[in-house]
Amino acid sequence: MCGIVGYLGPLNPKDVIVGGLKKLEYRGYDSAGVAILHDGRTKRVRAEGKLKFLEEKLAHESFNGHLGIGHTRWATHGGPSERNAHPHQVRGISLVHNGIIENYAEIRRELLARGADISSDTDTELVAHLLAEEVDRTGHLLKAVQNILDRLQGAFSIVAMWEKEPDTMVAFKDGPPLVVGLGDQQTFVVSDVQACLQYTKKFIYLEDREIVEVKGAQVQVYSSRGVPITKKVVEIDLSPESVEKQGHPHFMLKEIYEQPRAVAAAMEPHIDTRNFAVRLKNVGFNEPLPGVDSLDPLKDWENTRKILNGVERVMFIACGTSSYAAMVGKYLIETIARIPVETDIASEFRYRHPVIPPNTLVITISQSGETADTLAAIRLAKEKGALTLSICNVRHSSIDREAHGHLYMNSGPEIGVASTKAFTSTLTVLNCLSVALGRLKNAINAAEEKEFVQALLSAPSQLEVVLSYDKYFGEAANRLKLFRGFLYMGRGVSFPIAMEGALKLKELAYLHAEGYAAGEMKHGPLALIDENMAIVMIIPADQLFEKTLSNLEEARARGGKVICLSTGEHEHLRKVSEYYLPLPKAHWTVNPILSVIPLQLLSYHMACNLGYDVDQPRNLAKSVTVE
Repeated sequence: MCGIVGYLGPLNPKDVIVGGLKKLEYRGYDSAGVAILHDGRTKRVRAEGKLKFLEEKLAHESFNGHLGIGHTRWATHGGPSERNAHPHQVRGISLVHNGIIENYAEIRRELLARGADISSDTDTELVAHLLAEEVDRTGHLLKAVQNILDRLQGAFSIVAMWEKEPDTMVAFKDGPPLVVGLGDQQTFVVSDVQACLQYTKKFIYLEDREIVEVKGAQVQVYSSRGVPITKKVVEIDLSPESVEKQGHPHFMLKEIYEQPRAVAAAMEPHIDTRNFAVRLKNVGFNEPLPGVDSLDPLKDWENTRKILNGVERVMFIACGTSSYAAMVGKYLIETIARIPVETDIASEFRYRHPVIPPNTLVITISQSGETADTLAAIRLAKEKGALTLSICNVRHSSIDREAHGHLYMNSGPEIGVASTKAFTSTLTVLNCLSVALGRLKNAINAAEEKEFVQALLSAPSQLEVVLSYDKYFGEAANRLKLFRGFLYMGRGVSFPIAMEGALKLKELAYLHAEGYAAGEMKHGPLALIDENMAIVMIIPADQLFEKTLSNLEEARARGGKVICLSTGEHEHLRKVSEYYLPLPKAHWTVNPILSVIPLQLLSYHMACNLGYDVDQPRNLAKSVTVE
């Protein structure tokens, strides 16, 4: 998610806000900005790109006010640019916003009809216009927020200030997290406690549709109807574990929310953004290899091209979630690079006397790099003379050391047993590898490569949009836990995602769930479907949409209750689904990365609702280092 820091107190707001935004850099962002009072007016400074560019702009700026807000943004509505960066300002109102306003188009039309001067492409600026209209009418920021709250649809957290109330900050939320930090004669409103832990240990966690007014040293929380609420003050335990969770109740939820940044980090080494091309870096094909006489250790990409150009076949070997990533990799490589691909479960591969033809690249996938069966499989493949490539998250792990070449997930530490960000990072790396192979094999041209790369570069901001729907799964969990079983279904690249979604529900909520290729329904699964069976259909707008839709109708006709993930608004799908989630429109290669996030959130909230330990499911370990 984007980063929010609001401050009211005696310290220099610039230092507090920029320092807080630095603590939130792990979330990922493409622009940043602050709005701080000075001489009774709000001075705004914004910059596209990294926080250092904002700091450079602020270096010679001074502020004598004691109130300000700051923001780091991942682009959703409107591309990355200074004019789309937060804070947004309209007639003395300044605000920052995380999430998405779903009815922004309707609000925009109404504002334009009333003569509003809209200067950005964002949904956020529209909220500033609504507030400006209301403060003109009511004369109070708090009352203005109360008046517009029902007008907003979507998932959002917002912090606002008004020049005519220079000692007041008002914040409200419906979805993304927002926390109030209580210091000594100072108050913080942040999206993550990590932003102000150095100043206070005491926090108030806002619930959906609550409004907080910070007025001087006083803090009061209200319901959406203006009724004062007494909130519990939570004192954060500054143990290393609590800090690592960064204010989230579980490592898993923290890691789910880190995925935009993790996906960006996974692709960053390999994407040439100037030419929109893939150049695999630090693969490490520098040691003596099967069938290769000499390599120049100083020419990493040239070595990689030389090695991969000779590949005629790919074999993936992995376990669990990594095996489902491998299945997605099969679709990507065969479609983009036109190279035949096999996938194998590591525990089966090593015991079936596998045949590995010449010029085969064996790719192993393991988050920890220590999975026992996968380690044994890569050793067996090397014994048989295969070229090997590992995809790991932990550098210098056993599998990483064993492989001839190396690609890295770059997810950062993943503590939750149920893998989340390592999975989406792997899919990102596999996208890069597939495009690189496609160009090497002349299966795609430069224009097609550019299309694939641009689609991948859009993924982090699209993930932010998907994450903003987190609250809906919390609301649905109480009812969904009553179903006796879950069938997850999809076609094409959505089939492995269905299997991964079912695995997550089994791992975390201990509920019966199965993943199927939707075209296989007539071959058995239809017999299971009745009114007590939930059907999770993954049906993005791709070339298989119509066929998957027919499978959905077959399930409905047998009484199945449908939970549907599809692209954008679809009136029919929303009508026939118990729960419908619109995903951002994306390239088919990116759809798996987007569609798995709701399935992770569904499993997380189901497990929490049932009272289970999300980070440490029973009978499971993070790294399976024994058979």
